[in-house]
Order: sequence, then structure tokens, then C-alpha cells
Amino acid sequence: MRYELAMSLNSWQRRMASHTVHHGGVIAYPTEAVWGLGCDPWNPSAVEQILELKQRPEHKGLILVAATIDQVRFLLDPLPESLQAQAKAHWPGPVTCLIPDVYGQVPRWVRGQHDTVAVRVSAHPVVQSLCLASGMPLVSTSCNPAGRQPARSALQVRRYFGGGIDWLVPGALGGAQQPSKILDLATGRRLR
Repeated sequence: MRYELAMSLNSWQRRMASHTVHHGGVIAYPTEAVWGLGCDPWNPSAVEQILELKQRPEHKGLILVAATIDQVRFLLDPLPESLQAQAKAHWPGPVTCLIPDVYGQVPRWVRGQHDTVAVRVSAHPVVQSLCLASGMPLVSTSCNPAGRQPARSALQVRRYFGGGIDWLVPGALGGAQQPSKILDLATGRRLR
């Protein structure tokens, strides 16, 4: 994976992104392979804004992205050690794991109709910086309306959503050609 193209965020950019997230806004940002849309997963109106932008039904659920394993430890701790080790073996990196939400800690508007939560601990420096600045994992979903190709540039983000994004975070994509793999921890099955 090549991340030398991804620039680091300066302190003003981190503050602006964090402020936007904490005040219910939606941000667009580069990830490993495509641009993503993100927000505070515990803010129902922010998640609703993303779902409306994407024209995506709530029942499908969304991914949470984190900077560190500690940011998603609340989901890992209730699991058997074997499942925790399996998730940790893939992180940080472009692998999304479906984790059973044993205690129902993640809102239904993020989980959708599922008993699991899709979680990725990213190695992308911009994503890590955003999650650390916000102090929490963020919703992360591809930046595109349903049925369209995910955005691979800031220009394409603007073409898709114009003023529907509250903050466009500068940076470059990582070197991945495809969105993250998705693994079901409980079954070991690869879904994408």
C-alpha cells in the first residue's frame, strides 16, 4: 500500500473537520481506494444526511472507521479472544470486519437491519487524523449516489454532491484499487 501520496492534515484542517463532525455535519475525505463520506455515528440527523445524499436505505447499514483498535475496543471486548485476534490481525489496513454488536452499543441507523457492525481500523493517515481529532470512530461510506461509481477525486465529490457536503477534507487516496475487503468474523466468510 502506498501512502506517500496522502498528505497530512495541518492543525487547522483537523480542527475544522472535528468541528464539523461534532456539530452534526458531513465530511468528505480520501481513504485507501475511494473518497468517503463521514459523520458522527451517534448523531441521527448527520447519518440521515449521508443516507439522503447517497440515496441509500437505512436497513443496509454503514461502516465505522477508526484510527486505532482502542477506538473500537468497546465492540471487541465482549467477543471471544479468537475473534478479537482475527480482527486485530487485519488492522490497521483496508479490511472491514463484521463484528457482532453484543450489547447493542451502535445505533440502528448505523447497523441497519444487522446484528453486526462493519468496522475498519484504517492505516490511511488522513482517516487516522480525522478519527483522532474527532475522538471517535466515524461513519465511513463511499462517496457516491447509489448506483454510481465511488468518487476518486475531490472534483468528482463536488460534482456528485456540490453543497451537500459540509467540509471537504484535502488529501490523496491511498494506493488501493478496490474498496476494502469485508470479512464476517463469526463465519470467516469474505463478503467483498
